[in-house]
This record gives sequence, C-alpha cells and structure tokens, in this order.
Amino acid sequence: MQADQTVGVVGAGMMGAEIALCFAMAGHRVLLKETCLELAEKGKGRLDNVLERLTKKNRVDAGDKLQILDRIIPVDKYDPFSDAALVVEAVFEDEQVKKRIFHELDTVCPPLCIFATNTSSIPITVLASAVGQARIGRFIGTHFFSPVSLMELVEVIPGLDTDEETIEEVMAVCRQIGKTPIRVKDVTGFAVNRLLHAMWIEANRLLEEGVASVEDIDIACRLGLGHPIGAYALMDLTGNDLNLQVQQILYDAYGERFRPRPVLKQMVNARHLGRKTGRGWFRYKPF
Repeated sequence: MQADQTVGVVGAGMMGAEIALCFAMAGHRVLLKETCLELAEKGKGRLDNVLERLTKKNRVDAGDKLQILDRIIPVDKYDPFSDAALVVEAVFEDEQVKKRIFHELDTVCPPLCIFATNTSSIPITVLASAVGQARIGRFIGTHFFSPVSLMELVEVIPGLDTDEETIEEVMAVCRQIGKTPIRVKDVTGFAVNRLLHAMWIEANRLLEEGVASVEDIDIACRLGLGHPIGAYALMDLTGNDLNLQVQQILYDAYGERFRPRPVLKQMVNARHLGRKTGRGWFRYKPF
C-alpha cells in the first residue's frame, strides 16, 4: 500500500482516533468518520495531547505535528470513502452496529478496498457476512491495542474466506505504520484477549477473596510479572464497561472459565468505568 493512498477509519473514540494518527504519521491521508462532524472533530482534537507525549518520547519531531494532523480529515458521511484503499472500523463491540457499518461501506468503497475490523472479540467471519461475495475476500480483522500510538502489536485475523493476498497486504501495511503483526486464527477473543481476560478474572477473584488489594495486585503485576502497567490500571484504561462486555462474549463462547466476576459488574453498575469517567478501580483528575 502506497503512502499517499487514502485510509478510512470509522469511529473517532480513543482507539479509532489513535489508529488514524498512526496512519497519518506514516504519510497517509486519513478520513476519520463519526456519526456527526462534531464528534469526528473532537476525536481529532484529542490527538494534540497524544502527539505532545510522542514528541517528549522522541517518536515524533515537533516540527511535523501540524503536518500529521492536517492529514486527518474529520467526516460524518461515507461518500468521501469512495477512493479509500483501506477502511478500519473501530466502533464499540456491537455485532449489529458493526455489520450495519460494513454493509453501508460496501456500497461506497472501491472493489479492491480492504475492510478491516478492530473488534476485540467478535469472530471475523461473522462480521464478514455483512458484505457481498465480491468483497468477502478483502475482509479481515486487525486488532490494535491501547494506547495504539505506543503499543506495537496488531493481531491480524483472517476470516474463513479472506484471500491470502489480503492477509499479506495487511501484514505489510501494519509494518509500514510501525506495528508488529501476528497472524491469529479466527476464534472468539482471538489470542491476546483470551490471555488477558483470564488474568483479569483471576485478579478479581483475588480481590473478592481479600487475598490482596487493587494497589498490591498492580504492584505484583509490575514487579513480579514484569508488566509495564498493573492489571487494574489497564482495566481502567480500556474501560470496565467494555471489559464486562468482552468477558460476557467470552463466557458465551467458552463457558465457566470466562464468567465475569460480580465485583466487575458492581463497578459497571456504579458507572465506575475507568479513566473516561474519572473513577474506576482508581480515581483520576478530570481531563
């Protein structure tokens, strides 16, 4: 994929906006789509702080920031996607919403445009059923990790009918934007989320049993397991509502080992969702 080709990103939340940023940093013109222009512009606006952090880490030259942001174009319609070479969907984990998006994209995008979903748990083959037979070989999963601007890994997940050429193209694109792709079989939760949520569920058991506190479990993860961030700090970063949703999907697919713990349900019921609400397992200053 050439650097000057257009990339579309549907969903301007934390994940979508940073996915758009990674493509813009690699030289691509990026269409950042939301349900209204205000939300799309808000998603782009959040990237100022991300670029500041990347500049401090010497990952971006200060003089390049405006040029990078200028490559990201907020939109609220699908019409501009008519010349996209790749579209990445990054909306919330709702099968029907994602299918509706891909059905609409299928009527607008050029025949060779690759459709990639950033789903963290829904099987790719299920989502690929939303597009026509002419597109289905160009449909694939690309599971990025948060924060996308810093995390190198991308799980590349072919569906049942994904062409081998598409897989190779997407693996190459991931490397082009500075990521390390791994090929993963199309199963519910893929690889990383099955490992991650098994750990989170066990952490919540420890908490419920009074074995250790939230703070001490996080210290154990960092100093005992070598993790860069504690289990609960990461839960707060990704959002407890999403975590509960994913665990329910895993529980439906695999049974008892992935049953969400009562303490997580209680946190979601209390709207202690994490950083985005200012309170989760920890408290946070308002943005």
